[in-house]
Order: sequence, then C-alpha cells, then structure tokens
Amino acid sequence: MESTTEAHLDITERQRQVVELIARGCSNDEVGVTLGISSRTAKAHCDALRQKLGVPKRRQIPAAFRTLTGEDPLARELAPATAGVGG
Repeated sequence: MESTTEAHLDITERQRQVVELIARGCSNDEVGVTLGISSRTAKAHCDALRQKLGVPKRRQIPAAFRTLTGEDPLARELAPATAGVGG
C-alpha cells in the first residue's frame, strides 16, 4: 500500500526503478541498458523525478526519495526489465 506522500508524489514503478539504479550509481546510459529504454528516456525519468522530489541535482534523487517516502531505494530488488512497458 502506498503512503500518502508516495501517492501525492505519483512516482511510477518505472521511476522507482530509475531511483534504485541512480542510488546504485548508474549513469543514464546504464539505466537505459538495464531497463531496456534509451538513455534519453532515462534522462526524462530523472528530470521528472527531480521535479517531483524538489531537488536540483540528479545525485540528490535517492536521498530525497528516502526522505519523502521513508523507503530505502537500495532495499528493493530490481524487477527484470520488460521491453516496451513503462519506458
């Protein structure tokens, strides 16, 4: 069940995967390869996350996510990429 904060932020499952990969130190290119999306789409997810989380820098995304949702992005195991879904 989503917390009120999570629902308010409206973070998609794909964006949650991107947060996890950023927390693991992946570049947009690496995020794209891992999720089966282009690096440009990965960057678009990062841009949307920065706006939703209210941070100016990509590297701040995981900490802001943890602060606002109470979840550690590294605690989840990344689901396998499904081509053409949510990219």
